[in-house]
Amino acid sequence: MIEDAVILAGGKSRRMGEDKALLPFKKYKSMSEFQYKKLEKIFTNVYICAKEEKFDFNAKVIKDIYPIHSPLAGLISIFETLDCNEVFILSVDVPFVDGVIIDTLINQAQKSSKYDVIVASSPRGREPLCGVYRRSILPKAKELFFEDIHKINHLLNLLNTKEIAFKEQKNFLNLNTPEDYKEAQNL
Repeated sequence: MIEDAVILAGGKSRRMGEDKALLPFKKYKSMSEFQYKKLEKIFTNVYICAKEEKFDFNAKVIKDIYPIHSPLAGLISIFETLDCNEVFILSVDVPFVDGVIIDTLINQAQKSSKYDVIVASSPRGREPLCGVYRRSILPKAKELFFEDIHKINHLLNLLNTKEIAFKEQKNFLNLNTPEDYKEAQNL
């Protein structure tokens, strides 16, 4: 059983112009809180991985101690902090990933331990920050990090990765810009 989930919220939010993890979403004060409350209904332990404790609600924070802002650094920090073999990872800026998607990914992970990573894919392609990651990624993740290669898709190409296809692109709407955020508020 996968008991741990981590929300990645350590990005710079350059295209948004402000920290998107702290933007209000639905009835919550922030997207971080929205994602946290959603995952608390599914997982025993929920954490947020970020560069600093910046949240105004009671959240367990995993501090990403690496100076580079990259999901790869976040993944390394997660496995260096938590004593678990697998964790569900979700980016803070994909608020429409629902319980059906999460359950499907978890069920696939529980069916086979031969994969290092089980991630979602949408009509747009692989969704690398929505999936189950196993500790077995750590050596290759560190190797790439210290080679200054930070693309998660590059890491996934080197690992035993399984993609689970989902038909609805809207579930993976990534809120990177003010326009994306405005569109999401209207959905």
